[in-house]
Amino acid sequence: MRSVRIDRSKRLSSEPETGHNRWHPDIPPILEVDPGEDVLLETRDASDGQVETDTVSEQLAFLDTRLIHPLTGPVSVKGARPGDLLEVEYLEIQPARDGWTYIRPGAGFLTDLFPDPYLVNWRMEDAWAISPQLPGVRIPRACFMGTAGVAPSAAQVEAWTLREKRVLDGGGSAILPNSMGAVPNIEPIASTGLRTIPPRENCGNLDAKQLTAGSKLLIPVNVEGALFSVGDAHFAQGDGECCVTAIEMGAAVVLRFSIYAQSAARQRMRYPRFSHPNFFAPPEFASPRDFVATVGLPIQEDGGNVAGDVTLAARNALIEMIALLQAHGWSQQQAYVICSVAVDLRITNCVNLPNVAVSALLPRGIFDRAIHGWVDDR
Repeated sequence: MRSVRIDRSKRLSSEPETGHNRWHPDIPPILEVDPGEDVLLETRDASDGQVETDTVSEQLAFLDTRLIHPLTGPVSVKGARPGDLLEVEYLEIQPARDGWTYIRPGAGFLTDLFPDPYLVNWRMEDAWAISPQLPGVRIPRACFMGTAGVAPSAAQVEAWTLREKRVLDGGGSAILPNSMGAVPNIEPIASTGLRTIPPRENCGNLDAKQLTAGSKLLIPVNVEGALFSVGDAHFAQGDGECCVTAIEMGAAVVLRFSIYAQSAARQRMRYPRFSHPNFFAPPEFASPRDFVATVGLPIQEDGGNVAGDVTLAARNALIEMIALLQAHGWSQQQAYVICSVAVDLRITNCVNLPNVAVSALLPRGIFDRAIHGWVDDR
């Protein structure tokens, strides 16, 4: 099997021949493979090794976010051309033994409510992740790659940078190209390469937890060879990843590529697609079988009604879930982390205006009831 091995004791900058942390079409491939060939890629955790098993919350203030998302790649797929559709089949995802989840001030969905850093260290045992910071909680294994994508074209890099600058100029959130910490640290890649934080048309940081082993990811090809890269592995995550991190970890992923000639062009396909032929996680947690859900509506704290605002409804559903967890003995920060790694935000309806509804589903099977005694929803 063709493979790319890494040394996780080293940062990506010390092994630049194994990957990159910016999106740019001029990053040269580190491996070329045939369609149908199995490929093993080892990946670093999302912090590029900055968060270790002995890291504590106070140290998060020194985290260098310019190093976020070290990706293994690019892998050139022989025969891939712009307009083709690249299919990435995830055959196997093997987790590292340790992981982490953090609340980082200024990031996440509820930034105004969580101004302080908080770190949870996880240990993977058998099919579960456990943590001393969350006693009596076990998160079931559902490993997936949070970031995976193909290289954008030069025209896309220029257009996407411009549109994100407009977002920033308009008072929104966006992270523009920055050469500090860039890998590869060569021009023009370092100063113009796109940051990997948001997902885009080339896929990237989609954080779709359904992309577990057995799934297939479909991405329109923009450049010769597609130039596929992957990283940011998660042991498990709730739909939403609300506190900004899931159970983050390093991983070894086995992939297989297929090419569908000009299929993306014929379909005028703009965004990625993905599928799974089976349950993406143990069915009792994927569904889940035993759960409690809170509901949010687009109502402001002062009683104002923001018609059709799904984001506000999701915020309120999440705040309600945090309050429920606090009522059962968890701190506000513990509750936020539990939501990020295990709670699924679902659009319950988007048509009954003015009040769209979002639900937050919590699987009660993650709790040891001998410890927590969770028997009702009150």
